[in-house]
Amino acid sequence: MISLARVGKTFKTRRGGHVQALDDVTISIRPGEFVAIVGASGCGKSTLLRMVAGLVLPDIGHLTLDGKLVTGATKGTAMVFQSPTLLPWMNVERNVAFPLSLSGGDGPEARERARVLLHSAGLAGFEHRMPRELSGGMQQRVAICRGLVQQPRILLMDEPFGALDALTREEMSLSLLALWQANPMAVLFVTHSISEAVLLADRVVVMSPRPGRVAEIVEVNLPRPRSFDQEASAEFHRCSKLIRDRIYGGAAHAH
Repeated sequence: MISLARVGKTFKTRRGGHVQALDDVTISIRPGEFVAIVGASGCGKSTLLRMVAGLVLPDIGHLTLDGKLVTGATKGTAMVFQSPTLLPWMNVERNVAFPLSLSGGDGPEARERARVLLHSAGLAGFEHRMPRELSGGMQQRVAICRGLVQQPRILLMDEPFGALDALTREEMSLSLLALWQANPMAVLFVTHSISEAVLLADRVVVMSPRPGRVAEIVEVNLPRPRSFDQEASAEFHRCSKLIRDRIYGGAAHAH
């Protein structure tokens, strides 16, 4: 389990000032749980994600993994960004297997693991294509497969579908759910889309404006597997309304 207990983070600006990104944030993420984070721009969502990765440490409070204090890069984590950041000189299969090659695992087993993930992501037959030959959505699927190839315990996703058009974004949401269900792990997913958060997550953490605090944690009681048909359900509307109310009235409700 990942636990953040009353963590805070302040950054120094180039002009010698200070910006408080997070304040008194307490969250726990259970193994295999899908947690989404939503909030206005600048509320510390990405800082929180980097903190879980161990790339940014809290100034106050504690970050623990399985009860042990995190003091550096968190083992067993993988990160997917808004931009696919694929290596343009490598084909799709080699891009996916690349993290394994960094630890000496660039053999037949690594390539087979990459092929299995690509097949699960609907990219069978594209293993030897170059990134420039793929659409934006396909490139992002490759990036997600690359994140999964090391079989991480925690997948951190920073607005991974933010640069995609609406239809591709919906398609990617279902593709991500299928990959997650086939490869169980904890997922921490940052998004600006309320409907996307409700569709994907077990719980949605709503952040208040800067400094980022937890305004609400919304339990999403929708059965899995999820589908877009559930957007018409009373539970989907309940969760969406609660999240929207907390975002637009977040400062008053933050705790």
